Amino acid sequence: MRRESTHSLVLCSILLLSSSAVSQTAPSTSLAGGPRIHAVALPSATADDSYDATIAVSGATPPYRFKATGLPAGLSIDPDTGRISGEPKATAVGVTKFTVTVTDSSTPAQSTQSTLTLGVVASAAAEVCGGLSLGNNASLNGFVPFLPTDAWVTSIYTATVDPKSAAIISGFSTSKLHHDWSTPADGNYGIPYVVVDSSTQPLVPISVTDYAGESDIAMAPFPANAPIEGAPANCAGWPNSYIGDAHVAVIDRKTCMLYETFNTHRCNGKWSASSETIFDLTQFEKRPYGWTSADAAGFPVMPGLVRYDEVAAGEIKHAIRFTLANTRSDANGGYFVQPASHAAGNNSSTNNIIGMRIRLKAGFDISKYSKSNQVILTAMKKYGLILADNGSNLYFQGTPDSRWNDSDLAQLGNIAGSNFEVVKMTPTWPGWDAVSAPKGATPVILSFTASATTVTKGTAVTLTWNTSNDSYSYIDKLGGVHGTSVTFTPSATTTYTLYANNQAGRTKKSLTITVK
Repeated sequence: MRRESTHSLVLCSILLLSSSAVSQTAPSTSLAGGPRIHAVALPSATADDSYDATIAVSGATPPYRFKATGLPAGLSIDPDTGRISGEPKATAVGVTKFTVTVTDSSTPAQSTQSTLTLGVVASAAAEVCGGLSLGNNASLNGFVPFLPTDAWVTSIYTATVDPKSAAIISGFSTSKLHHDWSTPADGNYGIPYVVVDSSTQPLVPISVTDYAGESDIAMAPFPANAPIEGAPANCAGWPNSYIGDAHVAVIDRKTCMLYETFNTHRCNGKWSASSETIFDLTQFEKRPYGWTSADAAGFPVMPGLVRYDEVAAGEIKHAIRFTLANTRSDANGGYFVQPASHAAGNNSSTNNIIGMRIRLKAGFDISKYSKSNQVILTAMKKYGLILADNGSNLYFQGTPDSRWNDSDLAQLGNIAGSNFEVVKMTPTWPGWDAVSAPKGATPVILSFTASATTVTKGTAVTLTWNTSNDSYSYIDKLGGVHGTSVTFTPSATTTYTLYANNQAGRTKKSLTITVK
């Protein structure tokens, strides 16, 4: 289910070479009949991903003892087996020369020392998200979340108009657009986010309350000063009183994962929220139908925000999040259409459906607006706006930033709802509810194992899993994960639970690592 990356690099394989095959390296210092290090090709190593390879040795008197100096950061060698393992750091990308010494068990002992070469390539996540700047509302430097074929980034400029468009638009035709963000001087409205790197930002627990059963509850790389929408005071409403939507959005550029919480509280360094959701920014996840997220629609908030960095760059390349006062309800919580997976219906007679997409009509003249506003309006024509939640009519969301021109953005408030049309919905109006949504098979976890279940403190462990029919996975103590393995160093005896998810539901499997 996951996208695999390919690298057209010389380092696609790692060559482990004896010193005689490496230019300008010191010769072997073994005694006659001593251990011999074989020149072999080993699997490629990828930064921030688990690595496991063993140096092949023969001759002399086993068992052998191994020592290595100068290994790429994140890797270590087992002194008894010669197994090189760990998770290479992003700083190790490139070619590294290191020295291996092998000593046999004879008396006197005989040793062989060789200078070896090992290469590390960049991880897929690093290639995708590694260029993001760090900090609050940091520039994504051109990065666009999800695949080009995913709903948020697909052009709907020529898409068919929905048969219910006229009836739907008539319900808010006189309402005006309203940008729901500002500069700090004008109130600091908007939904902030922060970009971190979990190589240096520790994972912390989040206590999830109201929607725990529909959340991705996991340790998350939340900095102590992560911005909260509305900037509530420390301990206000602790632990779960409603204090406003209070969204928090944290992007981990190391893993390309987005962590979002709703009704978030911070109190003396601890975190609590009504919900927590993890999103893989390399693909649009298929979350279980009927489950909410930090947004009522069940999809992420942050990718639909208008950000200053993209407007300044001259193009918004995604749909925009917006709200309407009413969405259609029924006995099962209301209706939704793709890309939404959840509804929050509050009116049984309205035609508005959570997840529906509207676009600014192609013929609407944007030439009289500023360059910045033209960027926003062009995106509304090409990518449209996706209905994410109940709120004020035609409010669309962005990030607070001191560089915005508030009075200029206010000019967008002259545009009425009658200038929009609804793009054809999937499924057809009124959509699905939590009961009528498609059913299917839940994910299967075929295996979930550890390289060792009992280790001494400071020893790296690799967790490996094999799943089928899943859209995304996470491990409660390690956060969102890609691929089929992850390497880390446990500090205490801990039980780790892998969760595999798709639109039909969730499957989990646990194991315990004992640290002595």
